[in-house]
Amino acid sequence: MAEKLRLMTVHAHPDDESSKGAATTARYVADGHEVMVVTCTGGEAGSILNPAMDRPEVVANLPEIRRQEMAKAAGILGVQHRWLGFVDSGLPEGDPLPPLPEGCFALVPLETSTRELVKVIREFRPHVLITYDENGGYPHPDHIRCHEVSMAAFDAAGDPELHTDAGDPWQPLKLYYSHGFSRKRMQLFHDALVERGIESPYGEWLGKWDSSRPDPDERVTTRVDCGAYFEVRDDALRAHATQIDPNSRWFAVPASLQRELWPTEDYELVRSLVDTTLPEDDLFAGVEEKVCAV
Repeated sequence: MAEKLRLMTVHAHPDDESSKGAATTARYVADGHEVMVVTCTGGEAGSILNPAMDRPEVVANLPEIRRQEMAKAAGILGVQHRWLGFVDSGLPEGDPLPPLPEGCFALVPLETSTRELVKVIREFRPHVLITYDENGGYPHPDHIRCHEVSMAAFDAAGDPELHTDAGDPWQPLKLYYSHGFSRKRMQLFHDALVERGIESPYGEWLGKWDSSRPDPDERVTTRVDCGAYFEVRDDALRAHATQIDPNSRWFAVPASLQRELWPTEDYELVRSLVDTTLPEDDLFAGVEEKVCAV
């Protein structure tokens, strides 16, 4: 091909790119494609979740340390990276919930944040865009806003009458939602650990699963085989040392067992301007034919 295929994945905070779809991005980089991760906020409001990093000098410099962690993770995955430049909204807790901080990402006018993402899309010119579903994957205000911004930017980037100062129009051809831990997948891992006499961290989580809540796995249209890159994904996760405890449930299931049980990362195709057949095993299905035909 005269033109490499390009994939863009849009995330709310640094570390999201390593916990959601990282093996997929590593695989496509290894396949010779170009991949860009866009991070909407700096993750400034994130708590330090690794006890070993909960130190005064880390707390005092958390924004800069999170930038360094993101750069390290991007290097491990082999992806290009852009900051969108907005401020972490934090996760409000309490009853009643406190107001979000003024100026945070979730409160910035949608037009403003959409324009910034449109600029990056028009610069990188991705053929495929990945974001979160309408629930944000989980209901963090920044994850929900990330979904809203991504959807608006997918539509606006190719419109020459919108954001005329944000670069030449470019229309991505496919839009996906990423779907991570489904109940089905979690149950499979839990049962496999118990059968092998390994303590499972998923029992409590499964016990709290709302039976009325649909399993995200029911929405999956596209399963990308990327088991060969699970170790790369885990290395990228560990690069976010303030957020990822190396002794946590993230690493409870050995990569070899994951490859045996569930060697894919899973997506839902929600927009396509190319012909494709579901189910898919490739995010670029139909794209190469379209690009080559142009």
